[in-house]
Amino acid sequence: MTLPYQLTLYDADGASDRPADAGRQAAERCFRRALDTTLGDAALVWPVYSAYLRIVATYGDAPDPDALTDAEQAIFSQWQAAELAAITATFGPHRHLGDAVYEISP
Repeated sequence: MTLPYQLTLYDADGASDRPADAGRQAAERCFRRALDTTLGDAALVWPVYSAYLRIVATYGDAPDPDALTDAEQAIFSQWQAAELAAITATFGPHRHLGDAVYEISP
């Protein structure tokens, strides 16, 4: 089965060259499942994430909602909700976004 996107979770301290262990693989599956569920389909994760990255590159991490088009605001909000759901599902409700370091690619 070909996955529509690649996901890698890293330690909060940064990337590691260690081979993936069972715990990290389970965490990645949990993170992926939450993203897929929140956005509605795995096929939507990469397009929504890449659009979110373009919005952040253009307007910054906390853009003024009035500066965004309705479509940009929808994408921005959708990704933030999916990311929060994935972090909460994987690490628990008391983890902060800065504790979750991940990489998503096509």
